[in-house]
Amino acid sequence: MCRNDVQVTERESCYRGFYRLDRVHLRHRQFAGGMGPQLSRELFVRHDAVCVLPYDPQRDTVVLIEQFRIGALDKSENPWLLELVAGLIDKDEQPEEVARREAVEEAGLELGALWPVTAYYPSPGGSDERVHLFVGRCDSSSAAGIHGLAEEGEDIRVHVWPLEDALQAVKDGLIDNAASIIALQWLALNRAEVRGLWG
Repeated sequence: MCRNDVQVTERESCYRGFYRLDRVHLRHRQFAGGMGPQLSRELFVRHDAVCVLPYDPQRDTVVLIEQFRIGALDKSENPWLLELVAGLIDKDEQPEEVARREAVEEAGLELGALWPVTAYYPSPGGSDERVHLFVGRCDSSSAAGIHGLAEEGEDIRVHVWPLEDALQAVKDGLIDNAASIIALQWLALNRAEVRGLWG
């Protein structure tokens, strides 16, 4: 099936701010054949995002950031999450440009080579956001401190961890957000190749 198998009959704007919320009325072709019933779905319309895991192949360390996240407030004892460097594509920029800009803003890091990992939908049941995921080569020897843009209310602490410790934090549930889990597991599977090319 493809996009032509969906009939959008109406699209309402429910909210427009930095993000948007639309209500979409549609029908789509069913696997058994023929068109299904009329459906109404809310769609959270977001800018696409870029996430990058800074990796130091010489020291086998990763740079993670820690910041408050409203989405974790009601469901976590600690709403300060360990995450990747990340940002939205909200200007006329390529994903690689966003990765490099955000690494400087959020972690004080200049990235070398960028390794594209994947692009994926984190929550396609209700959002159109697509995440572009990278591993970025860095020198973690001086990575430290608190960063972020004051005008955006950012308060971001930098952590440098041995890759094995970060992978254990995934296993223990300490790192519990999708982009970080995907990037760290990808790096665990591809570490030898990455270090071979970047080492």
